[in-house]
Amino acid sequence: MSTQEKSLQDIQNKKLLPNKGLINGQWLASSASSGNSTFDVVDPATLDVLATLPEMDKHDTATAVDAAFEAFKSFKKTTARQRARMLRKWSDLCHENAEDLALIMTLENGKTLAESKGEVVYGASFLEWFATQAEMVHGEVVPPANLNQRIVTFKQPIGVAACLSPWNFPIAMITRKCGAALAAGCTTVWKPAGETPLSALALAVLAEEAGFPRGSINVITSLTTVAEVGEELCRNPKVHKLSFTGSTRVGKLLMQQCSSTLKKLSLELGGNSPFIVFDDAKMSTALDAAILAKFRNSGQTCVTANRVFVQAGIYDEFAKQLTERIKKLKVGAGTDSDTFVGPLTHERAVKKAMSHIDDAKKHGGQVVYGGGPMGDIGLKGYFFQPTVITCMKQEMLTTREETFAPVVGLYKFETEEEVIELANDCDVGLGSFVITENMARSWRVAEALEVGMVGVNLGMLSACESPFGGVKGSGFGREGGTQGINEYLVVKSMLINVAN
Repeated sequence: MSTQEKSLQDIQNKKLLPNKGLINGQWLASSASSGNSTFDVVDPATLDVLATLPEMDKHDTATAVDAAFEAFKSFKKTTARQRARMLRKWSDLCHENAEDLALIMTLENGKTLAESKGEVVYGASFLEWFATQAEMVHGEVVPPANLNQRIVTFKQPIGVAACLSPWNFPIAMITRKCGAALAAGCTTVWKPAGETPLSALALAVLAEEAGFPRGSINVITSLTTVAEVGEELCRNPKVHKLSFTGSTRVGKLLMQQCSSTLKKLSLELGGNSPFIVFDDAKMSTALDAAILAKFRNSGQTCVTANRVFVQAGIYDEFAKQLTERIKKLKVGAGTDSDTFVGPLTHERAVKKAMSHIDDAKKHGGQVVYGGGPMGDIGLKGYFFQPTVITCMKQEMLTTREETFAPVVGLYKFETEEEVIELANDCDVGLGSFVITENMARSWRVAEALEVGMVGVNLGMLSACESPFGGVKGSGFGREGGTQGINEYLVVKSMLINVAN
């Protein structure tokens, strides 16, 4: 059997393949209110159906919230050490089942097996990190102005947390949210993306095995009912915290729907990351970082290098060498060990990529390599040729919108001041990249960029110990780092009378 022929039949631990949602410790189909309807999970490389899952609705979601609400009454009383042990056990189980988890993710998402294995390790790191953070949650003693009083503060879990995760990182986005929530003592309702629910279900199986009690983890599966499920999570008064990763448009809608119950929110929304290459950069460093930042996960990352600004002195040479490097990237099924660029996860991404390329060409952009879908590799999926476009201009669509595809547009700039202005001319601010050998410049530019994260001379921006999140239209709140667990905690003050 070639690597291209792998399927869910190759999963060793069959327990990782439940075909139902999880509510209050029971694996359930959709309720009668939704007509017991189902949806298919499709392999984006072959368009084959991988699994059929229940299309759960708002009634199922309300039931899951009720279960989490009841479970919170006891789970909040567990000690930080008890929760830390469960998180560490969950992390260990992820490592033990890494091969299976990676294959599940590749089949439903399309990313390469190497990337999927990396994501499993990355996702597990959040569980281990928040196990440590669980026992680092402390209050403080506040010096009082009134000597007849003593003031102390302590932190408590906020309650039921709704965790809405995207399809591009179906394991890491679950563990980054739910690891923090569970470490804090919250119970959770997960809503994985309809395109990639199998990874979340497999994680839930392992979480149960790690000892998390019934009702502390609930998983709602849906594809076409996602709007009503999301609205129920937003408007249900028993949910006290909502964390969402996705588009700015949807984030704004969820924020409106949460207003009636004044939920605490974490929103990691759209990005439009500038990737800035100065003429003092090492060309090899710039090229390596650009390939990683743009083509990892087929260009479908929240911090993908969306606008690549190259200083005029090296613009032509950078474009030439980048194109030569990209020509060598193999496109194919993620299960093929030689593949570097897998399929896009759904057809909408192909259409959006083409609209961006057509718009760039209309405004004078020059497609020097690639430029469209690939139908000649023997597979039916959503494959897109890695594409390089030069002569990019500010009025082009890609300047204002994320291109979630392996399409890179090169913009030319002259001065540091000019590129900072160009980079900040954007209504979102998630990630950014600065490639330079000038240390003073790296500090100046990093401080001037209106973003939540800056990578200097590298093409990745995330680690479990580093806070992840943005500014402006990219949302608010942080995941990971010491800040991540605080998103699921509330501070309580206690004032004590010590007068005789």
